[in-house]
Amino acid sequence: MAKDTFLNRKTTLNLKGKLVDLSTPAVMGILNLTADSFYSESRISSVELALKRAESIINEGGLFIDIGAYSSRPGAEEVSEAEEVDKIVTAVAAISETFPDVFLSIDTFRAKVARAAVEAGAHIINDIAAGNMDEDMFETVADLNVPYLIMHMKGTPKTMQQHTNYHHMMLEMTSYFSEKVDRLKKLGVKDIILDPGFGFSKTLDQNYELLQHMEDLNIFELPVLAGLSRKSMIYKFLGGGPEQALNGTTALNTIALLKGANILRVHDVKAAAQCIALVGKTQEQQYG
Repeated sequence: MAKDTFLNRKTTLNLKGKLVDLSTPAVMGILNLTADSFYSESRISSVELALKRAESIINEGGLFIDIGAYSSRPGAEEVSEAEEVDKIVTAVAAISETFPDVFLSIDTFRAKVARAAVEAGAHIINDIAAGNMDEDMFETVADLNVPYLIMHMKGTPKTMQQHTNYHHMMLEMTSYFSEKVDRLKKLGVKDIILDPGFGFSKTLDQNYELLQHMEDLNIFELPVLAGLSRKSMIYKFLGGGPEQALNGTTALNTIALLKGANILRVHDVKAAAQCIALVGKTQEQQYG
């Protein structure tokens, strides 16, 4: 990618007074507090295991830890708001106390969960529904004054794969984000991150079309996250299951970085960090 393509993009985030620069891409490690995640090896069932996973993410080069307690895979079991709050707050409090310098992202579409998590020490809200599943989310994020990660999805996690009809997917996605970003900026939200939503409301071929045209999102001049880790778009094409999808994940993460991704959200932190280092080294030789 040509560096001048991204000169005007906002690449900094204010994380409770600490400024983080994403001009060099960063890794967001996944920490699942649910027994229903699509990738079985990522499931965490206790505070002790959560702390062990957090330490691993940090040691392997992760800048962010994305904590979720509600599985978004199709057919996942319902999790009550009270249970989600309890799991998230317990984990955030423990991780913040043990690793005070780590940045915590909370994967939730519920405003009350978002507020409880930030008050417990979290820094970012990661909302797969971009406010569509809780009408209070935008105002809550604005009030909390934290960065907000919004993803493209149509329908809900249970119905999303019934909504894969597009006249022009990238134009519709651009319109979707344009409306969301405009509303958020009017509410005073200063730090917005875009996630095109690989695997959400998209067929296998649409996922690859999205990856091919991901740089179209640079029109917003905002940081972009790529969440490709071990997803079905890899193993349904290559064969096997999530457990065999690390090599494919690394290949697609490389393409995403070349298309302008600022954050890689992954299960395998060390592999993603190495991917970023190698792509950066290549670009250093090209533009140095």
